[in-house]
Amino acid sequence: MAMKINGDLCTACGDCEPECPTASISGKKGVFKINAAECTECDGEYDKPQCVKICPIKGCITQIAA
Repeated sequence: MAMKINGDLCTACGDCEPECPTASISGKKGVFKINAAECTECDGEYDKPQCVKICPIKGCITQIAA
């Protein structure tokens, strides 16, 4: 699985990008995206995805539905 950023909720603060241990988050012109092919949900490294932990907007970063 992977995480995704809800563009309607994202404030483009950029806090998530440097926190991602797999460098799966990128931003361009204030729009942030998570590369699903690279995202591991921080499995094996942290108890919770670091992007979700740092994001100030509840529900902005969620798991991609299976």
